[in-house]
Amino acid sequence: MDMRPSGRSEQRAKRREQGSLLLEQGHGTSAVAARLGVSSRSVRRWRREAEEQRLRRRPGRPSRLDSEDLSQLERELKRGAYGHGYAEDYWTLDRIAQLIWQLFGLRYHPSGVWHLLHRLGWSCQKPQRRALQRDDEAIEHWKRYRWPWIKKVADPAGHPGSGR
Repeated sequence: MDMRPSGRSEQRAKRREQGSLLLEQGHGTSAVAARLGVSSRSVRRWRREAEEQRLRRRPGRPSRLDSEDLSQLERELKRGAYGHGYAEDYWTLDRIAQLIWQLFGLRYHPSGVWHLLHRLGWSCQKPQRRALQRDDEAIEHWKRYRWPWIKKVADPAGHPGSGR
């Protein structure tokens, strides 16, 4: 004998959602059960599971900065490192930790700063370094004219028409 409610899993999930909405609207357990064609025991289980879900919190230590503090921090970061007295205009985790200390009086380890930045949607980017003697025009010329010729002459597969 199959004790499982009828319907596919999507239908059962939809039924549970409807039951939760009806319970939130103040309908009684037996009224919800009768309306959805399930047992009162199921409705009580849904209520208990919804309550447990509400009580469950995210793992890890809660952030010491609230949403208002985070938006202030983001505004300050957008001002740039120059705006905060640094000689180069890039942020490091240590610099941001120092800024958090100055703004909020909270000490953050660089790894904690990394997690904050990740929550704000910021990413880690290293400044791109280029040689002072770099000649972009010569590089472009080499890519456009010289490299195709090298590829054509040195075809390792020895295909016909490879210049050999």
